[in-house]
Parts: sequence; C-alpha cells; structure tokens
Amino acid sequence: MRSKGVAVWLTGLSGSGKTTIAKKAETKLIQRGQPVQRLDGDVVRARLTKDLGFSQADRFTQVERVTYVAELLTYHGIIVLASLISPYRELRAYARHHIPSFVEVYVRCPLEECAKRDVKGLYARAFQGEIPHFTGVSDPYEEPENPELILDTQWETVDESVEKLLRYLERQGYISPTEGEGA
Repeated sequence: MRSKGVAVWLTGLSGSGKTTIAKKAETKLIQRGQPVQRLDGDVVRARLTKDLGFSQADRFTQVERVTYVAELLTYHGIIVLASLISPYRELRAYARHHIPSFVEVYVRCPLEECAKRDVKGLYARAFQGEIPHFTGVSDPYEEPENPELILDTQWETVDESVEKLLRYLERQGYISPTEGEGA
C-alpha cells in the first residue's frame, strides 16, 4: 500500500527525545518501503531558518516555513517527521490548520529529566541566565491539550515510543500493518 502523506509533528522540550524517536521511526519506515522525510529543528535552523533567533516572532516564522515544506511533502504522499520544540499552542495550531493530514505527538519528559540528559550543557547555561529564551527555563512550553499521541520518554524506551508511533500510523491507515502484527 502506498502511504498517505502525513505530517507527524513531534513537540516537546529540548532533550525530550524528539530527534531520537524521529530518526528511529525514519529508519523503520524506510525499511518498510515508506517515503519519509525528517525535518529536524536543529537541521532546519542550520539550513532553512538560520536567519532567525528564538523570539516568539522568529519561532512563528520558523514554524510557518516548516509548515509550508511539510504541506508540500505530504501532498506528494511523503510521511514527514517534524521534530521541533514548537513551544506555543498557537504555532502548532497554525501547522495543523495548514497541513491537511496532521498528527500532533507530544514527546513528554519532565524538565528535570531533560536537563539530566543534556550533554551539551545548554540547560545548565540557561539556568544561569546565559541563554535567553530557553524553552522551559526562561521561555514557556505550552503542553499540547489534545495531542493525537503521547510518548512518555521518561518511562518508555526509544523502541517502545517508536512502536507506539508506528502502531498509531497503522491504525489511522497512513501505513500498512507489518505482516503478522498490527490492526
């Protein structure tokens, strides 16, 4: 079965596991012959939105651009794995409004756990006030109110989270169940 295009929008704090889950899900989808494209927040910032900072206005512009790209890709049947902090509900609502097939996935992890995972030391610097507009520390993160899926990475392994995501996509008809599994 050819996949239906869908934007899987992974949102959560820095260090919650969005990129890790998206990379592993990408690998699994490719193995299943599905057309997939990852849009990772760090990569997008380095290539598509390097002119932007982290103010609320700049974050909105970033989401506008990613939404446009995701909309085009999903139109052509691509499964888009967009892993962006996208901290404001308004930003995610914008993406949902403009992308016909949209799945909001909340990658939930407490701030304290994300800070423990931070190998770059960004949280430590943010707690000391060295990094302005750091989501969860000096800028808010608005948790999704009604995401289609919640992946709780404090308690789930990466493999468990990826399986939950793939099963959700199967149940919604975006991908076929693997033989002997699913449905």
